Amino acid sequence: MSNILKPLTPPHDPGIAAVLAGYPQQDGYILSLFRTFANSMRFLTKAVPNLLDKDSPLPLREREIVILRTTAKLDCEYEWGVHVAIFAKAAGLSDAQVAATRNGSADDAVWSDPESLLIRCVDDLCDRGTITNARLADFQMLWSLDAQLEIMALCGTYHTVSFVANSARLANESFGAQFPGS
Repeated sequence: MSNILKPLTPPHDPGIAAVLAGYPQQDGYILSLFRTFANSMRFLTKAVPNLLDKDSPLPLREREIVILRTTAKLDCEYEWGVHVAIFAKAAGLSDAQVAATRNGSADDAVWSDPESLLIRCVDDLCDRGTITNARLADFQMLWSLDAQLEIMALCGTYHTVSFVANSARLANESFGAQFPGS
């Protein structure tokens, strides 16, 4: 069947190769996820905005908490593991904090008060599609408008990423972390 979603293997069509050249790579290796996006030129170029740039209004640590919590809630070990392997240390996340993004709660002692609020807000967005009234005023007080929108965009983007990776049944990257207890 030709309609099975899976990573494309090189050599790629020149147009696809040109777009993939702009995606992050490690020693010329293009992640399975990005090669899966390449099944559709439209998706590859438009569907998932790259929010991992230095211009983000969020500090790396907050950005990674949002991404790890979102992908963990959606059981996307592939993307969670890639982010743990590549960004967790640079974001200053301890092993206990990384594990808590998967198996913990916002009440865990490993989180500061603002990080606990961030996790609660991510949980709200993932579970309800909105931030509850109980948290909205604190969310608005702690994060600028740019940062609020970035948090929402990261949740939405990593829902899409998780949908693709999970539906394509992507195996973990060789360097990727596994969920705690896996």
